[in-house]
Amino acid sequence: MTDLLTRPLYNEETTNTASLPPMPPLPPNVISHRRGRDRHWPRRVAGGAALLALIAGGGTAGAVIADRYATSTGTAPTATTSTVAGTSVATGTGTTSLATVAAQVSPSIVTVLIDSAEESALGSGVVLTADGLILTNNHVISSGGTVSVRLSDGRTLPAKVVAADATHDLALVQITDVTGLTPATFGTDDSVAVGDTVLAFGAPLGLEGTVTSGIVSALNREVDTGSEKLTGLLQTDAAINQGNSGGALVDTSGNVIGINVAIATASDESTGNVGVGFAIPADTVTSVVKQLQAEAAN
Repeated sequence: MTDLLTRPLYNEETTNTASLPPMPPLPPNVISHRRGRDRHWPRRVAGGAALLALIAGGGTAGAVIADRYATSTGTAPTATTSTVAGTSVATGTGTTSLATVAAQVSPSIVTVLIDSAEESALGSGVVLTADGLILTNNHVISSGGTVSVRLSDGRTLPAKVVAADATHDLALVQITDVTGLTPATFGTDDSVAVGDTVLAFGAPLGLEGTVTSGIVSALNREVDTGSEKLTGLLQTDAAINQGNSGGALVDTSGNVIGINVAIATASDESTGNVGVGFAIPADTVTSVVKQLQAEAAN
């Protein structure tokens, strides 16, 4: 079964609109980047109030930044957005500063770069092993091309795709000849509740090392393309944008509870964050990763 959410980013065809109820499930608007122009595939909710977009870099707002960084051999940009150091939240064991959580998790977040002669894509990723196994979204890498990964310390290293699951929109990328990375830790679905404070990590609009905060807004959301579905998604109001694809949604213990995959937008001309984002939940992620690791080992 093929998930239409994960068709190649550079498809030249436009999807047909569909009339859907005004409540979730929400349908997608797939956004791609080809140097010099953008493509949009809108599917509107009844009344035209919202669109859903996959969030690999290269859309309208981030085209210049994403293209620049995807083809750069220099160090990562210095611009960083983070939570206020004094902000803290109560946990089962006391009070935790969000800045502490950000500092703990940031070394486990990378930027995934795909580049070819005619097109480029930029997304985020999560470190799974010390020797450079990286988790990202399938739609980040599905266009093909040369793969590289930028680490949190600014190094850009060659990599290759080793396994992918289009149905769940997840993929594994292996960095070449690296050791000593910091693997992320994963939570479980039963640890997540509506109202929980979360942090979103990634490279929105190419701005690597960005951290934003919000809450879990809803559980078990469904992204429906009309014939295929991503189900059980977490919804969050933490600001995520194009380039956040494959990045981590993290709880206040520093555990990854989801992988950022899509956002709702106000229109196909305005593709930025409006406070409605979606992430693949941790239990789904860990199950798929085990399957992909087994596949890569064969």
